[in-house]
Amino acid sequence: MTAADPTPALRCASRHSGPRDGEECGARARFEISCHARPPLLVCPQHLGPALLLADGVLWPPEIRLVR
Repeated sequence: MTAADPTPALRCASRHSGPRDGEECGARARFEISCHARPPLLVCPQHLGPALLLADGVLWPPEIRLVR
């Protein structure tokens, strides 16, 4: 984090092997997926497809926002 970038980078909320394995992805989140009755899901490009298909509460058609 630098003086020009006061906000910390958001991290991907996905897990490597599954929701209960405890090993977080840790990559920088690039996308925010809107979910019904849940907070938005932040994911990296690698986990965007799996999150759209497997995450709970994802709206359909999906609402995806680019996170910078």
